[in-house]
Amino acid sequence: MTKAEFPITQPLATPALGEPYLLTPGPLTTSKATKEAMLRDWGSWDGAFNQVTAEVRQSLLGMAGVQDDSFACVPLQGSGSYSVEAALATAIPRDGKVLVLMNGAYGQRATKTLEYLNRAYITLDKGDYLPPQPDEVDALLNANPDVTHVFVVHCETSSGILNPLREIADVVKDHGKRLIIDAMSTFGAVPVNVKEIAFDVLVSSANKCIEGIPGFGFVIIRRSVLESAKGRANSLSLDLYEQWVYMERTGQWRFTPPTHSVVAFHKALEQHQAEGGVHGRLARYTRNRDVLVSGMRELGFRTLLEDCWLSPIITTFFCPEHPNFEFMRFYDELKTRQFIIYPGKLTVAESFRIGCIGQIDEHIVHQLLRAIADSLVAMGVEMEAT
Repeated sequence: MTKAEFPITQPLATPALGEPYLLTPGPLTTSKATKEAMLRDWGSWDGAFNQVTAEVRQSLLGMAGVQDDSFACVPLQGSGSYSVEAALATAIPRDGKVLVLMNGAYGQRATKTLEYLNRAYITLDKGDYLPPQPDEVDALLNANPDVTHVFVVHCETSSGILNPLREIADVVKDHGKRLIIDAMSTFGAVPVNVKEIAFDVLVSSANKCIEGIPGFGFVIIRRSVLESAKGRANSLSLDLYEQWVYMERTGQWRFTPPTHSVVAFHKALEQHQAEGGVHGRLARYTRNRDVLVSGMRELGFRTLLEDCWLSPIITTFFCPEHPNFEFMRFYDELKTRQFIIYPGKLTVAESFRIGCIGQIDEHIVHQLLRAIADSLVAMGVEMEAT
């Protein structure tokens, strides 16, 4: 089967400036309202901008279920990886030891970061497509009582797997260890509530499920952890403790903030709430994924993961074994049809990834499926439904 008939319920609405849809795990396609929020310049020390920062911090705490002063939200300039590094350096004492749960590139990046920070760690490496299981975490913590912290990636976007966070958190809590969650690609669309999932540190970024633009990440961290972290950081710019102290005292960022990114995020938060918050966004992303997976299988593509592990964030597909299929040609064909997808990050097989997040809905996914079918025809790739 080379081409399937997919219902087109509305014309493809090209983004405001004519750019393709970004079907990636961030940066992603943003709304016109979010883009327009960046048309005004803001003074980085001005009271109006400080108020925007304060509202952003408070909104993010509320999204995590925080209703008291037991946690703080600390935004930090840079990509999400900057915030992960700052969080690890802040939360983990120099004599601490981390169990890193790995099943893809971002768990591996955490170990690389810990090496730079000179923090001890051990790993549970599940390869490309299997989740860490709670009983495995339990066994490792029993065998390594000197572990002080556990690090887990909620959604490992190199494969698209959604790891069993709640069950892992329960094990970590039972052992009296501290939990650090990389929720980069889930926060805002997959519920993570501190009343239900006992964590000490959660890290995410502006340009993911809340649908802002790149420019800063943020760390939701237990205040008692912050208060014990003075002098712990390895970096002046990534000292989360000092960033927090300065913001609490002045309402300002320590160093020049990404003003346009912050006000765009503020606007994106308004739209997030209007859509129904976390649960509303999860519903849309889940519909996107279901339409995508069903349509891709009808075209003949295979998913890396079994259905039970598919996240609503991004899905990995194996590249066809057809001799005419070449990923960069496929990428270019889709780009001419107004879609940008993501290359794969697997170590054992050729693959590519398609994101389900950003300002897209199931109607746009139907358009994507038509574009993929047309691209296969243009490449001379014939496939059978899976």
